[in-house]
Amino acid sequence: MFQTTRHTPYECGCGTLCRSLSKCGWSKFSAGTVGRFAAWVTLTAVLTAGSGSKFAQGGEPHRARADQTAPDPAAVERGCAALTLRGYLKPTWKDDAITKVRKLWENASPDPVADPKGYAAAFRARYGLHLPPYPNDGLPMGLRRGVLRDGTKTGIQLDCLLCHGGSLGGVSYVGLGNTQLDMTLLLRELTNSEGRQMPPSLFILNSARGTNNAGMVSVVLLSLLNSDFSRRVFPLPMGANLPELDVPPWWNLAKKRSMYYDGRTDARSVRSIMQFFMGEKSLDEMKRLEPIFQDVQTYLKSLKPPKYPFPIDRERAEHGRTVFEKTCARCHGTYGEHASYPNKIIPLDVIGTDPARATGLSRKFVEHYNSTWFGEDFPADLEMTGYQAPPLDGIWASAPYLHNGSAPTLWTVLKSKERPKLFLRPPSTEFEHYDRTNVGWKFEPLAEEAVSALTPARRRGLYDASRFGLGNQGHTFGDKLSDDDRREVIEYLKTL
Repeated sequence: MFQTTRHTPYECGCGTLCRSLSKCGWSKFSAGTVGRFAAWVTLTAVLTAGSGSKFAQGGEPHRARADQTAPDPAAVERGCAALTLRGYLKPTWKDDAITKVRKLWENASPDPVADPKGYAAAFRARYGLHLPPYPNDGLPMGLRRGVLRDGTKTGIQLDCLLCHGGSLGGVSYVGLGNTQLDMTLLLRELTNSEGRQMPPSLFILNSARGTNNAGMVSVVLLSLLNSDFSRRVFPLPMGANLPELDVPPWWNLAKKRSMYYDGRTDARSVRSIMQFFMGEKSLDEMKRLEPIFQDVQTYLKSLKPPKYPFPIDRERAEHGRTVFEKTCARCHGTYGEHASYPNKIIPLDVIGTDPARATGLSRKFVEHYNSTWFGEDFPADLEMTGYQAPPLDGIWASAPYLHNGSAPTLWTVLKSKERPKLFLRPPSTEFEHYDRTNVGWKFEPLAEEAVSALTPARRRGLYDASRFGLGNQGHTFGDKLSDDDRREVIEYLKTL
């Protein structure tokens, strides 16, 4: 029923391996029951790569990818297959949930039997999903056939690429954050289509299309485990309160010494990117999966961003490079022949952006994380500094900006007073919605009184900067630039 795009190695990065399903086995591990639903949710956000680390205040610059040792091609191929072709969880929904769910939609949909392509497109558009650039049993990127103990594929589950697979101008990319996903709607309606109700949640998973709260699901999962991975009857009180966030691109991982937005986790940690399996896997099963996810990490660090697809004014870009290197490179690094990345974490009182993500991760949670298998090799930093200034490779493709997606364009990043407080995100990632001048996604500012007139579909695209963790303040460093300098910096950023 669901159609897939033609696979190309450029988009997926794994060469020929993804063309051969026979080379990739399927998970045969058993699943636990405690926290299972949380695992279904969090697998969609697995491997979220943010910023920052214990190397916070600088130190030796980190050489850009061109100066690093090339990753092992065999490990890259194995990692690509493990991520894109292999399932790890039991099915969450039956196969027919994808078609039964249409009965819950506000408007009539194409008939899935008479018009399967039309229905598949309507399904993707409603939930913010994309065509996969790899074989996926006819399912959109982020959905996956479930896997039983004997390896049988049946039913539907989620995978990492629900959040970490996006598209630009009709081309899908592994590692691009999904700015269209409405995870709450997808989970609720698939579950309701089978006559079941969603378990109650104590936090917001997402209030706008494109954001998600993988961090709080990780907190919930870990609260259900003791340090030795034995299951708890009652959850540990963690005292953490994390907000929904934007999804950063995976292709910047290769430059980083640390990951996640607060930079408190060493980027070499493989176990950290496996934490969303806690709801189903035992410690022994996690240990058996670790070598596989070592290859997945190698694959992620091999990804490269797509090139800017529109004309660039090279003369203005060169002027912009000069301005950038004087005003931005100290935190974001340099690019080109002598590229380097400083891997700096910027203190909250300097960066000034919404502090909820940085302050919301409690010391008790970090201490408990470090006491488990996850923290044995690379424990997370106990002290919080702020947010890491990320590399800017492929920044044209990774809008919206700031850690919570509150700045829809680079112009609003560099001119903070023009950031909208209440706005509608675009209905798709087709290039008709792309702002080539300001670089990012076109948006529609709204007055508060206009919200009530929105249709349910448009309301789901509403971003409200007054909500917890979604504030659009801070990062005012570009405010001092003239409009001409700002335009030239943006022209230069198109080249990265």
